Amino acid sequence: MMEECIGLDAEEHEKEHQEDLRRIKEFRLMDDDFMNACFKNDIEGTQLLIRIILGRDDITVTSVTTQSVMKNLQGRDIWLDIDAKDADGRAFDIEIQRTDKGADRKRARYHSSIMDAHLLQPGEDFCKLPETYVIFITENDVIGSGKPLYSIDRQIINTGEPFGDEAHILYVNGENRDATTELGKMMHDFFCTNPDEMHYEELANKARYYKENEEGVLTMCKALEDMRNEVAEQTKLDNIKSIMKTLGLSVEKAMEAIEIPKSQWNTYIGLLEKRAL
Repeated sequence: MMEECIGLDAEEHEKEHQEDLRRIKEFRLMDDDFMNACFKNDIEGTQLLIRIILGRDDITVTSVTTQSVMKNLQGRDIWLDIDAKDADGRAFDIEIQRTDKGADRKRARYHSSIMDAHLLQPGEDFCKLPETYVIFITENDVIGSGKPLYSIDRQIINTGEPFGDEAHILYVNGENRDATTELGKMMHDFFCTNPDEMHYEELANKARYYKENEEGVLTMCKALEDMRNEVAEQTKLDNIKSIMKTLGLSVEKAMEAIEIPKSQWNTYIGLLEKRAL
């Protein structure tokens, strides 16, 4: 009987693995997990991306991280898909958004404000605040005016002059894949599943590594497995909360009810406290 269970587990694991390999082949840079892998610590690719979006070849990126968190002790934290700095101190937050809701205009405003709060040290003069860019790359034309790129800066309304606070918000329209423009070619690459059909080698090489190289594929498979584990963990946390609220049980009784092993109780209690759930 035990051998049958082991065999069944191995078979299920192989099915999951094959499904992961299929998903990896279909990944695009517009997909969170794949984007995170491809741009992690990738100065060359991020520099290319920023230069094309801003239409400037004088940007020299010096640091890149993906999925970095900026804490707000008084409110909501933000997660930056791509957090980059350049040699002149400019700060870039690049957000990849497949849903229109994720690219809400007030979200862009909030990201800009939290970036500012993290970029100025206590007692430092306000003039030291660096230039910032919040860039949303969106699957759809969320602004809706048919433009490939929308640049938003504050303006003095009654004079028409720029306010000049050096805080910029940009929306890149992912629907624009005009191969006659640099930005259009870049958006084509973001929606492309085949590295051989990409225009920019900097992006194609990274995509090819995570889709075709054995080590890269293993990294992506591990990321997908971690994501499944996170979903399963969150589901258990949600179930614990629901049972506690509905039946008025203690956290221990709730965990017992959904058959969480006692050896894991302290872990889940810690997660509940940490996430204030």
